[in-house]
Amino acid sequence: MKKAVLHAVYPGSFDPVTLGHMDIARRALGIFGRLTVAILENTDKAGFFSFAERQEIFLEAVREAGLRGVEVVHFSGLLTDFAQHIGADLVVRGLRAVSDFESELQMAQMNRRLSSELETVFMTPSEDVSYISSGLVREIASFGGDISSLVPHAATVRLAERFGRA
Repeated sequence: MKKAVLHAVYPGSFDPVTLGHMDIARRALGIFGRLTVAILENTDKAGFFSFAERQEIFLEAVREAGLRGVEVVHFSGLLTDFAQHIGADLVVRGLRAVSDFESELQMAQMNRRLSSELETVFMTPSEDVSYISSGLVREIASFGGDISSLVPHAATVRLAERFGRA
Protein backbone atom coordinates (compact mmCIF):
# COMPACT_ATOMS: atom_id res chain seq x y z
CA MET A 1 0.00 0.00 0.00
CA LYS A 2 1.39 3.38 -1.03
CA LYS A 3 1.68 6.07 1.61
CA ALA A 4 -0.35 9.22 0.91
CA VAL A 5 1.65 12.39 0.38
CA LEU A 6 0.46 15.19 2.61
CA HIS A 7 1.18 18.82 1.83
CA ALA A 8 2.41 20.77 4.87
CA VAL A 9 2.95 24.50 5.14
CA TYR A 10 5.75 25.76 7.41
CA PRO A 11 5.16 29.47 8.09
CA GLY A 12 7.51 31.90 9.78
CA SER A 13 9.62 35.00 9.42
CA PHE A 14 12.91 33.10 8.84
CA ASP A 15 14.94 36.29 9.30
CA PRO A 16 17.36 34.59 8.65
CA VAL A 17 16.81 30.86 8.23
CA THR A 18 18.75 28.87 10.85
CA LEU A 19 19.89 25.27 11.08
CA GLY A 20 16.97 24.77 13.49
CA HIS A 21 14.54 25.84 10.75
CA MET A 22 16.31 23.54 8.28
CA ASP A 23 16.08 20.65 10.75
CA ILE A 24 12.32 21.09 11.06
CA ALA A 25 11.94 21.48 7.27
CA ARG A 26 13.98 18.33 6.53
CA ARG A 27 12.10 16.23 9.08
CA ALA A 28 8.67 17.59 8.08
CA LEU A 29 9.42 16.79 4.44
CA GLY A 30 10.32 13.23 5.45
CA ILE A 31 7.01 12.81 7.24
CA PHE A 32 4.61 14.63 4.95
CA GLY A 33 6.26 14.35 1.53
CA ARG A 34 5.60 17.90 0.34
CA LEU A 35 6.46 21.13 2.14
CA THR A 36 5.80 24.78 1.41
CA VAL A 37 7.95 27.14 3.45
CA ALA A 38 5.84 30.28 3.75
CA ILE A 39 7.66 33.47 4.70
CA LEU A 40 5.20 35.81 6.35
CA GLU A 41 5.12 39.37 5.05
CA ASN A 42 4.32 41.11 8.32
CA THR A 43 3.98 44.79 7.42
CA ASP A 44 3.74 45.74 11.12
CA LYS A 45 7.30 44.61 11.75
CA ALA A 46 10.38 45.62 9.79
CA GLY A 47 12.55 42.65 8.98
CA PHE A 48 16.32 42.53 8.91
CA PHE A 49 16.27 41.01 5.42
CA SER A 50 13.62 41.82 2.82
CA PHE A 51 11.03 39.16 1.98
CA ALA A 52 12.77 38.51 -1.35
CA GLU A 53 16.16 38.13 0.38
CA ARG A 54 14.75 35.70 2.94
CA GLN A 55 13.20 33.68 0.13
CA GLU A 56 16.50 33.61 -1.80
CA ILE A 57 18.49 32.58 1.28
CA PHE A 58 16.04 29.80 2.17
CA LEU A 59 15.98 28.57 -1.45
CA GLU A 60 19.80 28.44 -1.48
CA ALA A 61 19.74 26.54 1.82
CA VAL A 62 17.21 24.04 0.43
CA ARG A 63 19.42 23.48 -2.63
CA GLU A 64 22.53 23.12 -0.43
CA ALA A 65 20.73 20.51 1.67
CA GLY A 66 19.44 18.64 -1.40
CA LEU A 67 15.83 18.80 -0.21
CA ARG A 68 13.42 17.85 -2.98
CA GLY A 69 9.74 18.63 -2.60
CA VAL A 70 10.26 21.94 -0.78
CA GLU A 71 8.82 25.15 -2.19
CA VAL A 72 9.76 28.52 -0.64
CA VAL A 73 7.32 31.40 -1.08
CA HIS A 74 6.25 34.52 0.76
CA PHE A 75 2.69 35.46 1.63
CA SER A 76 0.63 38.07 3.42
CA GLY A 77 -2.75 37.84 5.05
CA LEU A 78 -4.26 34.98 6.99
CA LEU A 79 -2.36 31.72 7.10
CA THR A 80 -5.62 29.80 6.84
CA ASP A 81 -6.48 31.54 3.54
CA PHE A 82 -2.98 30.92 2.21
CA ALA A 83 -3.04 27.25 3.23
CA GLN A 84 -6.38 26.77 1.49
CA HIS A 85 -5.09 28.59 -1.61
CA ILE A 86 -2.11 26.23 -1.97
CA GLY A 87 -4.05 23.12 -0.94
CA ALA A 88 -2.06 22.45 2.24
CA ASP A 89 -3.33 19.69 4.52
CA LEU A 90 -1.67 20.97 7.69
CA VAL A 91 0.57 23.55 9.33
CA VAL A 92 3.96 22.70 10.82
CA ARG A 93 5.28 24.82 13.68
CA GLY A 94 8.55 24.45 15.55
CA LEU A 95 8.76 24.61 19.33
CA ARG A 96 12.19 25.32 20.77
CA ALA A 97 11.19 25.73 24.39
CA VAL A 98 8.20 25.63 26.71
CA SER A 99 8.02 29.42 26.37
CA ASP A 100 7.08 29.01 22.66
CA PHE A 101 4.15 26.74 23.46
CA GLU A 102 1.65 29.26 24.82
CA SER A 103 1.70 31.60 21.82
CA GLU A 104 1.90 28.72 19.33
CA LEU A 105 -1.08 26.97 20.95
CA GLN A 106 -3.11 30.18 20.84
CA MET A 107 -2.26 30.65 17.17
CA ALA A 108 -3.12 27.02 16.34
CA GLN A 109 -6.47 27.30 18.10
CA MET A 110 -7.30 30.53 16.27
CA ASN A 111 -6.35 28.95 12.95
CA ARG A 112 -8.61 25.99 13.76
CA ARG A 113 -11.41 28.43 14.55
CA LEU A 114 -10.92 30.11 11.18
CA SER A 115 -10.51 26.84 9.27
CA SER A 116 -11.70 23.74 11.11
CA GLU A 117 -10.12 21.33 8.62
CA LEU A 118 -6.60 22.77 8.92
CA GLU A 119 -4.56 20.94 11.57
CA THR A 120 -1.38 22.16 13.22
CA VAL A 121 1.49 19.81 14.01
CA PHE A 122 4.15 20.90 16.50
CA MET A 123 7.69 19.65 16.01
CA THR A 124 10.68 20.12 18.25
CA PRO A 125 14.07 20.69 16.65
CA SER A 126 16.89 18.24 17.15
CA GLU A 127 18.72 18.71 20.43
CA ASP A 128 21.90 20.07 18.79
CA VAL A 129 20.05 23.01 17.18
CA SER A 130 17.24 23.62 19.67
CA TYR A 131 18.82 26.74 21.19
CA ILE A 132 19.29 28.64 17.90
CA SER A 133 17.11 31.66 17.14
CA SER A 134 17.26 34.13 14.28
CA GLY A 135 17.53 37.02 16.74
CA LEU A 136 20.54 35.54 18.49
CA VAL A 137 22.18 34.79 15.16
CA ARG A 138 21.75 38.42 14.02
CA GLU A 139 23.17 39.68 17.30
CA ILE A 140 26.23 37.42 17.15
CA ALA A 141 26.82 38.33 13.50
CA SER A 142 26.56 42.05 14.30
CA PHE A 143 29.52 41.69 16.67
CA GLY A 144 31.55 39.66 14.18
CA GLY A 145 31.02 36.30 15.89
CA ASP A 146 31.22 33.00 14.05
CA ILE A 147 27.71 31.91 13.04
CA SER A 148 28.73 29.23 10.54
CA SER A 149 27.55 26.41 12.85
CA LEU A 150 24.17 28.10 13.40
CA VAL A 151 22.90 28.91 9.91
CA PRO A 152 23.19 27.52 6.38
CA HIS A 153 26.13 28.79 4.33
CA ALA A 154 23.87 31.12 2.30
CA ALA A 155 22.79 32.92 5.48
CA THR A 156 26.38 33.14 6.76
CA VAL A 157 27.42 34.86 3.53
CA ARG A 158 24.47 37.26 3.48
CA LEU A 159 24.93 38.25 7.13
CA ALA A 160 28.65 38.89 6.57
CA GLU A 161 27.79 41.08 3.58
CA ARG A 162 25.14 42.97 5.54
CA PHE A 163 27.54 43.69 8.41
CA GLY A 164 30.39 44.64 6.05
CA ARG A 165 32.52 41.60 6.80
CA ALA A 166 32.43 39.90 3.40
